[in-house]
Amino acid sequence: MLKSLPFEVTLADKQSVILPEKPIRAFIDQNHKRVKVTATFENQHIEFYAALKKEKTGLFQIYFSKNKQKELGIFMNDYFTLQVFEDTSKYGVDMSEELEAVLMSDYEACTIFESLTPGRKRSIIYTISRYKSAQMRVNKALLITENLKRGITDPKLWLKKN
Repeated sequence: MLKSLPFEVTLADKQSVILPEKPIRAFIDQNHKRVKVTATFENQHIEFYAALKKEKTGLFQIYFSKNKQKELGIFMNDYFTLQVFEDTSKYGVDMSEELEAVLMSDYEACTIFESLTPGRKRSIIYTISRYKSAQMRVNKALLITENLKRGITDPKLWLKKN
């Protein structure tokens, strides 16, 4: 598995980090578009998946949300450590057990889900994972799968009851 050495970064703006080229060169050369990231700051660490985005300047950056910043305890101008790993996950993000169970129990919904673009699949996974309660994740997964079976592919309508 491909992985970088740990390297130091700071926030480039309110929600992104510019990655130095040297530690991520192997990922760029092997055309990896998604990576798993470990961020560390003052004995706190978080893991998440991210897309390597090439900016107009030629530099690569990753999205680093306000929630991730808060969880890690960082602010603008703080330096923290990142380490980048090859993304070996099926969807580029970890799927909740609840969504996986709902999809495994409904062949039609699973088939439709698998036919979606990788970005749409991740959107559904993120939509479900934002709920804290396991029961709420099950309820929302059931609602989304029913809407997918009705032919609803617009993310704004996935959580609407018909």
